[in-house]
Amino acid sequence: IANLFKVPEIRNKILITLGLLLIYRIGFYIPLPGVNAERALANVGNMDGFARLCGMMSVLTGGSLQSATLFSLGVMPYISASIIFSLLTKAVPSLEKIAKEGASGQRKINQYTRLATVAICLVQSWFVIGGSLSIDGVLHTGVEQWFGVYTIVVMVSLTAGTMFIMWLGEQITENGIGNGISLIIMAGIISNLGPALSSYVTGGMDSQAYQGLLM
Repeated sequence: IANLFKVPEIRNKILITLGLLLIYRIGFYIPLPGVNAERALANVGNMDGFARLCGMMSVLTGGSLQSATLFSLGVMPYISASIIFSLLTKAVPSLEKIAKEGASGQRKINQYTRLATVAICLVQSWFVIGGSLSIDGVLHTGVEQWFGVYTIVVMVSLTAGTMFIMWLGEQITENGIGNGISLIIMAGIISNLGPALSSYVTGGMDSQAYQGLLM
């Protein structure tokens, strides 16, 4: 590991990768417009039903649907769009023909994937709107009076957040080390791993069920 930092080119790639991943994690501490950040964070642990589903999706994709932050969707929409077009290029002859055109065809598929990502972002933003933003006290006073306009603002903000994450992933791939999207997913999962283990251990130690198993 020490030798890696002795090579200027490799050292720069590592620092660029770490710097971009740090920027990615900072986005999870920027609340959406109109959101009471303290109230939203207080409700993260109170998950039941729909919110638990959001939590499970967040763990798998490295996002944070229940946190009501700018990067809440993570790269989940892009992953969904990539999977969809991977299947379509095998099932739709016109797309299969484009995919076989080499680099130019791949650029077209990537462009279609980005457009599909925007559409999926607009749909999946309702997970945040219908989940964490629907809890009483999460939004600042007066926001509910303009909830229709505010919904559009949230959808645009979440979509912009995901597109920015995609750009970070591309920069890591081009200028850093490894596949950017994969590293971003890994960073999100690792960031959730510590609190999840801590919550499991402390909650399990205090639960009667866990104590019963020990007996």
